[in-house]
Amino acid sequence: MSDLLTIATELDRRLAELSFSEPVAFVYRPLQYAWAPHAAYLERYGRGVGRVLWLGMNPGPFGMAQTGVPFGEVAAVRDWLGIEGPVEKPAVEHPKRPIDGFACARSEVSGARLWGWAAERFGTAEAFFADHFIANYCPLLFLHATGRNLTPDKLARTERTQMLAHCDRALAAMIDVLQPRRVVGVGNWAEGRAKAVVGNALPVGRVLHPSPASPAANRGWAAAAEKQLLAQGIHLPTQGKKKHRP
Repeated sequence: MSDLLTIATELDRRLAELSFSEPVAFVYRPLQYAWAPHAAYLERYGRGVGRVLWLGMNPGPFGMAQTGVPFGEVAAVRDWLGIEGPVEKPAVEHPKRPIDGFACARSEVSGARLWGWAAERFGTAEAFFADHFIANYCPLLFLHATGRNLTPDKLARTERTQMLAHCDRALAAMIDVLQPRRVVGVGNWAEGRAKAVVGNALPVGRVLHPSPASPAANRGWAAAAEKQLLAQGIHLPTQGKKKHRP
C-alpha cells in the first residue's frame, strides 16, 4: 500500500466484508459515503513525515460520521480545516442518527474541543499539521438498536478480533507512510492499540479523551491534554495561543 488513500480504501473494503451481531444493530461506513471530504483531508494534510500521529478510536455520530474527518465537528472541518464536500447516506440508517453531512446541526463536543484547542494554540491548520496528524484507528461507527453509540471494545469477541486484525494492519501501513516520531493515543483504548501495533519501535503515549462523558475532560480538557503532551516532550508553540475552550 503506497499512500494513505490506498490504505483507507483497502481498510474500508476489508471491513465491509465483516458482519456484526448484537449489541450492534447498525454500522456506518463514512469512508464509503463520505469519501470525498475524507480524501480531501488526507490529500491536504496527510503529507509529511516525522510528525506526531494522534490516534482516535472510531467515528462519533456527529463528527466523522457526518464529515468523514477524524473528530470531524462540522464547523471545525468546514471553517478551520477548510474542507467541505458531498456526503451521501449510509446503506441502512438509524432514524435517530441521520447522516446530514455538512448540514448536520449538532456539534460533536469531542471534535469541538480537540480542533478548537488546535486552532487556539497553533493559529492555522497548516501550522498544526506541519508537526501533527490525526487519524482514527477504526473508521466504522457502531450503533445499538436504540441509536446509542457503541465503541469497538463493546463488540462480540470474535467480531472484535477480526476487526482489530484489519485495523492493526492499516495502522501499521499508515505508520510506514507517515514515519511519525511518536504516536499519541486519544484515550486509553487508542493508546493500547497503538502499543499493540508498534511495540517498541516508536514511543507511544496518550492524552485524555475530550469526550463529554469524561468528568476530567469536562473540568478542562485543553489544559489537561497540554500537560500530558509536554510530559511526553512534545513541543507546543506559544503563538496563536488564546484562552482555552472548556
